[in-house]
Amino acid sequence: MEENAAMSHRVRLDGKFFRLDGAKFYPKGVTYGPFRPNAAGEFLPEPGQTRADLMQVRELGANLLRIYHVPPRWFLDLAEELDIKLLVDIPWSKHLCFLDDPRPRAEALEAVRQAVEHCAGHPAVFAFSVVNEIPADIVRWSGAAAVQDFIDALIEEAKRADPDCLCTFASYPPTEFLRPRRLDFLCFNVYLHHRQPFRNYLARLQMIADSQPLILGESGIDSLREGEARKCQILTWHVEEVFRGGLAGTILFSFTDAWWKDGREVEGWEMGLTDRARRPKPSFFSIKEAFARAPHYPLPRYPSVSVVVACYNGARTLKACLDSLQLLNYPNYEVILVDDGSTDSTPLIAQLYKKIRYERHLNQGLSFARNTGIQLATGEIIAFTDADCRADEDWLYHLVGDLLSGGFAGIGGHNLLPPDDSPVAAAVMASPGGPAHVMLDDREAEHIPGCNMAFYRWALNEIGGFDTIFRTAGDDVDVCWRLQERGYKLGFSPAGFVWHYRRSTLPAYLRQQRGYGEAEALLVRKHPENFNAIGASIWRGRIYTPAKLGILMRPAMIYRGPFGAGLFQTLYAAKPVAVMTFFISLEYHLLITLPFAALSVAFPSMLPLTLAAVVLSVGVCVLAGAQADLSADKMRVWSRPLVGLLFFLQPIVRGFARYRGRIGIPNSPPESWTRHEALERLNPDRSLDEVCYWSQDGLDRHAFVASVLRCLDQQGWQSKSDAGWGDHDVEIYGNRWSQCQITTVSENLLPGLIRCRLRPLMSLPAKLLLGLFLCAELVAIGLLQDTNPWVWLILLSLPLLAWWLEQEKHDLQRLIAAFLDELARSHQMERMRWDQERSRLEPDGI
Repeated sequence: MEENAAMSHRVRLDGKFFRLDGAKFYPKGVTYGPFRPNAAGEFLPEPGQTRADLMQVRELGANLLRIYHVPPRWFLDLAEELDIKLLVDIPWSKHLCFLDDPRPRAEALEAVRQAVEHCAGHPAVFAFSVVNEIPADIVRWSGAAAVQDFIDALIEEAKRADPDCLCTFASYPPTEFLRPRRLDFLCFNVYLHHRQPFRNYLARLQMIADSQPLILGESGIDSLREGEARKCQILTWHVEEVFRGGLAGTILFSFTDAWWKDGREVEGWEMGLTDRARRPKPSFFSIKEAFARAPHYPLPRYPSVSVVVACYNGARTLKACLDSLQLLNYPNYEVILVDDGSTDSTPLIAQLYKKIRYERHLNQGLSFARNTGIQLATGEIIAFTDADCRADEDWLYHLVGDLLSGGFAGIGGHNLLPPDDSPVAAAVMASPGGPAHVMLDDREAEHIPGCNMAFYRWALNEIGGFDTIFRTAGDDVDVCWRLQERGYKLGFSPAGFVWHYRRSTLPAYLRQQRGYGEAEALLVRKHPENFNAIGASIWRGRIYTPAKLGILMRPAMIYRGPFGAGLFQTLYAAKPVAVMTFFISLEYHLLITLPFAALSVAFPSMLPLTLAAVVLSVGVCVLAGAQADLSADKMRVWSRPLVGLLFFLQPIVRGFARYRGRIGIPNSPPESWTRHEALERLNPDRSLDEVCYWSQDGLDRHAFVASVLRCLDQQGWQSKSDAGWGDHDVEIYGNRWSQCQITTVSENLLPGLIRCRLRPLMSLPAKLLLGLFLCAELVAIGLLQDTNPWVWLILLSLPLLAWWLEQEKHDLQRLIAAFLDELARSHQMERMRWDQERSRLEPDGI
């Protein structure tokens, strides 16, 4: 019974933070020691002095000590008695090239094992640091990957001795690039004396930490060199920046000026909050005040927030969602539940929450429901989460704080897997297609997921809210892109997170991916400039997702500084090449696997190529399952095979839905076609490869192109403008079989002359149709050639199909020419043509 009570009083992970006995635990600590050995040979003061020291630590308001040697049992018991947690650094010979010889490696592993066994299960232990500040030149000598693997091995050794213990290693800027995989949380020693660089570096460390908690393991100021007044100032804003930045905690160096290292007292440094006689310095009282205010520093203001939850048949998780939203640490908010025509018990659950505004309407889709929430909202800021999410209690505090300080129009945060979610959900999270944020730098986001986002009301009003064509997904992407098109920026709050329950069955996951594919088809039409030729989205930033996609064609590069002496040694990770994703894509199966399989039926010699294509695709899925990051408590025998299966199925289901959406609806509205066809009948024989327009007022070419884009948008044409990398100005998607590129140039041959080249192209569906038609004909020939020698004549139908597609291209070219004629006339521009006989331009008439 006592053992169970001790185990329950241990600190646990809680998303980006820690939790103790049901409440959040924010490490507010100081380092302690090492000291001159006492009478027992321990690197601690005598027990009486130690008790007095720890009483002062409690007076300071600290709740954690970082110690650099394994503590004796009496010290552990004393810390527990005084309600102080310990971060225990385990010493071993890190200053040697420990990977060159098996003996120091074995000694390090043994040191970790003995230390954890000695402290195992004690409730005073917060965590173990298996190594502190490995010298950068030793990491450079041994290799970063090998050092990372050894740190992971040390953590595995610790977990064998005490499976429930928390483990980290204390890094610092010269080894910032190290990325061990088994860390429970990240710990960095950072000494920066200027506020803005410190704030910037914390933002960078938060991106490195990603979804894990981050604490500062050491940071301090020398009273001798900086002066006590300056020290008070720096340490005060240090604590404030740590907690405003969403870190889980900080540890200051150190409690006292007394410091024993390398067999002697350290002289000439006064880093302590107390002097060697334990007399408090002014910085002691400054930190006491700062710790008392932390972690919830007041925001500049507390604008009203409306939290909108759109729900459709979300009864399974709705209660957990609404319960969490009633416990937010924010003084000025309301919750609006919009029921989008649910047929489950959602209305009954809603009746249990009298303080939550409830609105129900017929099923109209996600965007419509969110717009309903916007209409009902009274807040200056409108935050959105989903019925399958539950919010951290500080969610709004961090979202609003970062929104106010960053100059953003909107902001988002992490969505993490809840500890009580299923093992299937954990496999789904490690599979492709989940909600992810895309970061342009350490603070600015390119995309924030819809389950965790907030915007100023004025920003949503300016763009007209959510587009109701997005019924199940894609609305968040559309809103982000539309805001950025208007020049606004989106932010990211590392600490403003929600717990997001994933799909817990294979059919539910595939239905979700089908919905995402349908949304992508709509996004391609609305934002074609953000998609490549096969309909995959193009992101400028880095995608943060647990699913691993792509193959690294070169290793990451580390900037170490001259001779490996840089103070900030940064990792520059290579971007994964999407070769891996191609081998599991729908396009790969349509263009390679299926044609090879079909041809193998007619030509058995093709069978080895077919098997190779299948093995390649399956091999990629096996690799994805093998490298998936799955937590130990969620791991089952079938977890990795399930991830591999999802990697195989997801691109097919999502890609099929995307193509069905892209092919199923013409790109251009019928009214635009009708008007332009009527105009084009006026001149059916004119040359269309190039059209010329002249304006007496000398209309600028760039103004003409801007007018083209504006008119295309007004009339409903789907188009994509040049982003700086193309050799054309505008690409227009006219129908499902063709598209047309417009390139403009201005010449001094005649002032005010603008020439437009019209280049029609086959669309992707047209190319796929040709390819599939050819494969079908070859299969038919292979099957029938022995019984019908005239079967080869079916190949004559291929030119007929190609001719028809060429006619589609020509028709689109005629429509675009008519469109340009109409636009030119609105600008009082005259259409010109080149007279070959007179070698001059003449009016052609519009």
